[in-house]
Amino acid sequence: MANSKPKNRPTHRIYAVAKSSETEKAQWREIGAAWPHKDGKGFNLKLDLVPLNGAEIVIRTIDEKPADHAEGGAA
Repeated sequence: MANSKPKNRPTHRIYAVAKSSETEKAQWREIGAAWPHKDGKGFNLKLDLVPLNGAEIVIRTIDEKPADHAEGGAA
C-alpha cells in the first residue's frame, strides 16, 4: 500500500474555532494541517479531529500563531 502522507511540510494549520457563550471569546483548537497541490489549485488536508459542536473550520498559514487572532472573529 502506498504511503498517503504528503512528503513536504504543511504550509497551513487547520483550526476549529468556537465562541464561548459564557465569555464571548473565540476558542481556537488546532485540528489538522494542509499542503498545497503542486499546481496551486487546491490543498490536501489531514484532520486529526472533526468538530461536532458547530465550530467554524479556519485554515491559516503556519507563520501565524493562534494567540494572535484568538480575540478576533473568524472569517
